[in-house]
Amino acid sequence: MMTRVFSKPEKMSVYRNEFLFEIENLGLNSLSIVSIISLFMGAVITIQAAYGFNNPWVPLYAVGVTTRDSTILEFSPTIVSLVLAGKVGSNVASEIGTMRVTEQIDALEMMGVNSSSFLTLPKVLACMVINPFLIIISMFLGIFGGWALGLLSHVITSYQYIYGIQFEFIPFNVTSALIKTVVFAFIIVSVSAYHGYHTEGGALEVGRSSTKAVVYCSILILIFDFVLAKLLLVQA
Repeated sequence: MMTRVFSKPEKMSVYRNEFLFEIENLGLNSLSIVSIISLFMGAVITIQAAYGFNNPWVPLYAVGVTTRDSTILEFSPTIVSLVLAGKVGSNVASEIGTMRVTEQIDALEMMGVNSSSFLTLPKVLACMVINPFLIIISMFLGIFGGWALGLLSHVITSYQYIYGIQFEFIPFNVTSALIKTVVFAFIIVSVSAYHGYHTEGGALEVGRSSTKAVVYCSILILIFDFVLAKLLLVQA
């Protein structure tokens, strides 16, 4: 299926319009849930780190270091991608699965359209382009949420937190997170599209395909998270 997906498009202008539509549909429409999760995720990391570092031998700026590194290295690229696997993955699988059971894909094939590419390629490219921007926003909001709610909770001062997020910052951590994000975006859309495309039966099977897509996406994201962390961070 992936060989057909990445074959030469029949009409580039149609794919370009679909690509722009999917950026809004799969990417920008997910911004609200990404923002809410990131804000409170950063706040929870800050409060738990402050509680765990309640020791006179551990400086409080370590809370900022922990929030920064946890958010950039793991929580934003991986946890947010798992959330997107549930939202975007189920969306893609159910959309393509519904087209399969209602014979719309068969109609595209009858007209000589490469249905695998037409339905999947714009979604794959759109997610691989827009998801890194969502993750960058998630990183910023996670660190900001840790700062804002940490101050409101009186667990850390503004100076200590800001000093911590600047302390021995490694820019490559952001690069590695964005590399993981692009891989996760490809996994989310390609796996979900596969399950939707091969749906057989009726509406009940569409729901099952959507569920299987989310489950397999989540498993593969966790597996590739380990593999990429090993490759990127060891090399770094």
